[in-house]
Amino acid sequence: MTIRARLLASLPLALIAAPLAAQEEVLDEMPEEISQEIIVTGRGLDPALSTGIYATTTIEREAIVASPSGRIEDVLRGVAGFQQFRRSDSRSSNPSAQGVTLRALGGNATSRALVLLDGVPLADPFFGYIPLSAIAPETLGTIRVTRGGGSGPFGAGALAGTIELESAEPGGTAGFLGSAAINNRAETEASGVLTQKLGRGFAAASGRWDRGRGFFTTPEGQRVPATARAGFDSWNAALRTVAPLTETVEVQARVALFRDARTLRFKGADSTSEGEEASIRFVGRGDWQFDALAYVQARDFSNIVISSTRFTPTLDQRRTPSTGVGGKFELRPPLLEGHDIRIGADYRRADGELQEEAISAVSGAITERRRAGGATGNLGIFLEDDWQIGPLTLNGGLRADRSSITGGFYRAVSASGVPVSTITAPDRSDWSLNWRAGAQVYATRRLDLRAAAYTGLRLPTLNELYRPFVVFPVTTEANAGLVNERLKGFEVGFNWQPVNAVVVAVTAFDNEVENAIANVTVGPNLRRRANLPAIDARGIEARIAARLGQVSLEGALAWTDAEVQGEGASLDLDGLRPAQTPELAATVTLGWEPAPGWRVAGTLRHVSAQFEDDRETDRLAPATTIDAFLAAPLVGKLSAILRAENLTDETIITRNQVGSIDLGVPRTLWAGLRYGF
Repeated sequence: MTIRARLLASLPLALIAAPLAAQEEVLDEMPEEISQEIIVTGRGLDPALSTGIYATTTIEREAIVASPSGRIEDVLRGVAGFQQFRRSDSRSSNPSAQGVTLRALGGNATSRALVLLDGVPLADPFFGYIPLSAIAPETLGTIRVTRGGGSGPFGAGALAGTIELESAEPGGTAGFLGSAAINNRAETEASGVLTQKLGRGFAAASGRWDRGRGFFTTPEGQRVPATARAGFDSWNAALRTVAPLTETVEVQARVALFRDARTLRFKGADSTSEGEEASIRFVGRGDWQFDALAYVQARDFSNIVISSTRFTPTLDQRRTPSTGVGGKFELRPPLLEGHDIRIGADYRRADGELQEEAISAVSGAITERRRAGGATGNLGIFLEDDWQIGPLTLNGGLRADRSSITGGFYRAVSASGVPVSTITAPDRSDWSLNWRAGAQVYATRRLDLRAAAYTGLRLPTLNELYRPFVVFPVTTEANAGLVNERLKGFEVGFNWQPVNAVVVAVTAFDNEVENAIANVTVGPNLRRRANLPAIDARGIEARIAARLGQVSLEGALAWTDAEVQGEGASLDLDGLRPAQTPELAATVTLGWEPAPGWRVAGTLRHVSAQFEDDRETDRLAPATTIDAFLAAPLVGKLSAILRAENLTDETIITRNQVGSIDLGVPRTLWAGLRYGF
């Protein structure tokens, strides 16, 4: 066993033991009257005053656990501007294509939005995708989505915005929670959360298992004997402990692991993604508030590509091991009255290596062995201040980032070991400065106005820099010369509460990503990753929330006019819409809660047409779907759950490459039981 492997194996045990041991020691020494006042929440520091200045949506636990599909991406689709790279969910897409973004700044499979779980970035260190199947919605308490560039902790990844997932407090998952369900294709899901009080702290253990034969993503007219259903088998498990160190300081530790196996289009076209991670966090809520975090992640990915003509393996991407390490420290000193000052630093390093073999579709023999990889790193230093002057709140923040790309290489040799292609990329690093500023004023008791401007930064991933790939019939080449993406933008908006039961929020924005990384067509069935001069996205986001007695209404709409600026780069893309970018996305959910424990809800979603490619030649038709959810109490804490996805069996085209089509989820009906929610 290597030294790194031993460290990863021993770190989870150390992280679990540390807070519990510390808690016992502190409680033994503390006076009884002080220890009785300790309240452990498991949360981070409270959101800053400036949260309301930027376009922010908060999803509460009641909505998180009432998703028709039971998956986190379905919950997030209710947020204006949220977008996945493809329309497929995490049961029927390649894991490496699970990028998420906001404000129609898509175009590739890497996430342009920063996704955090209890402060820890979730993006895969090599690919930059989000392991959606590893996120169990039933363990979450709130989700906060902030659109627009960020300059705070881990701001280097928040190009399009930040999605903050927070674990549920002990009261939200007290005792045991459990659920099990089966659908009309005999696919199953089961989950459980056990929360146990430990002195003044608590521990929460969770697990989830989803498996099924899947549906045919290939249209009936394109199926062949080798066509396979999109089968999936995924599980995840986590243990989280929280304990007080003093009356104002608590320590949080978490270890988790997951594995996800899928089959796409053809028999034998199998992919797996797996990971282990551990984190420890100290949160101080005294006069000098602080948040200190450290984490380590180990991930791996494998994938087999099947020929669409001979239906035999042509590529075995057998391993892609990667590691992510990082941390942050944020201090909120009480220096000036009326000011909420935040000072801190954060660091993230990612390294990984692709290991794959090209295979002859005729003989089955290995024809080429390929290795590619490197490391990226980012050190950020930030300072931010919120200044409250009566009804006016001002925000200003500065962030300096030193980003580096090192050790990059691509190496291909023949089956006999003769070099075929070798690339050694030079190491590079630079400093960049980002900022954000905004203001919010409470114009009346029911109306507040806000405006903000900001910049942002995203490093290219190791996948974009060094890994070529094939999605038949198109080959996409990597580009070791990619530079950082930079965002600049502004927005104005308002929040209006005409009556107590109704809230309306509207935001107009203009965001531009310079050096946007995209897959650019350079020849017949050949694309290459390249930095576009810019992608400009202008649009309107709107949200309405209303509750009238037992009836509730939640609606969100995002209209975006996005275009590529490509003149002078021999790209011939100027004025075209970015790939995988719809103009309009809207969702509305109507709910009814006739009695305690009951919930009936229906969700209507519409996504307008978008293009598969940068040349606007392969079109994905618009799609309108209807989903439903029913919870009915049976006895005690036990409830019956009925769910429906795509009730009208709408045809959802998720991929169209020169007429080769993939489809999204068809009509799917679920029935199950839930205890303790």
